[in-house]
Amino acid sequence: MRRFAIVLTAAAVTAALAGCGSQDSGGSDRTTLTVFAAASLNKVFTDLGTKFEAAHPNTKVTFSFAGSSDLAAQLNQGAPADVFASADTANMDKAVNGGRITEKPENFATNVLTIVTPPGNPKHIAALSDLTQPGLRLVVCAPQVPCGSATKKVSAAANVALKPVSEESAVTDVLAKVTSGEADAGLVYVTDAAGAGAKVGTVAFPESSGAVNTYPIATVADSKHAQLAHDFEALIAGPDGRAALAAAGFGAP
Repeated sequence: MRRFAIVLTAAAVTAALAGCGSQDSGGSDRTTLTVFAAASLNKVFTDLGTKFEAAHPNTKVTFSFAGSSDLAAQLNQGAPADVFASADTANMDKAVNGGRITEKPENFATNVLTIVTPPGNPKHIAALSDLTQPGLRLVVCAPQVPCGSATKKVSAAANVALKPVSEESAVTDVLAKVTSGEADAGLVYVTDAAGAGAKVGTVAFPESSGAVNTYPIATVADSKHAQLAHDFEALIAGPDGRAALAAAGFGAP
């Protein structure tokens, strides 16, 4: 009986050790960091998220990319998140006023608009005023979206009355309509145009300098992973983040 008890105890210890090893290797203790970020940040943030995970082996970064106004609304309706990066200060202010952001946001990038066309610029657009030509299928962002607010500002300053066929909820949707052939032209950020490469033609216009969007980032007040959230912020605003953002066409804050 005594020998049997010893064998049973050894087996139990072995099973317990195996269970511990399984838990470690299975990643059950992995932390998920949820980042709400403007649609225009998709590619550069995804790349920086991979870099962040490499430096934090037990962390998985999950992104929710959308128009900043939609993200701010989701936050104020109680959506769980750890970090919010907006494409303008106005929508960050909405999250601050809603109580979801209580720390001072940090500005980390800027962006301006450009005109995108199908390759070859078949409508021969050369200026902002050319977007008013009859029959032109123009697509822009909705006014509540940062790129839409910028569009409204530059067109008003230039006294150009735009008549888009649609207003989209995210800058990536504007770009998609141009690349798919559903639109003859669109107004997007220079970073989105650069990311599209040969899929679009671009037309810079001087009036774009009148509406520079500043991008702020902050940790959500009730984040369950506040230290990791601040670490992610530090990556974005630090040398590696600034270099990646600059390479993607973003300006310095």
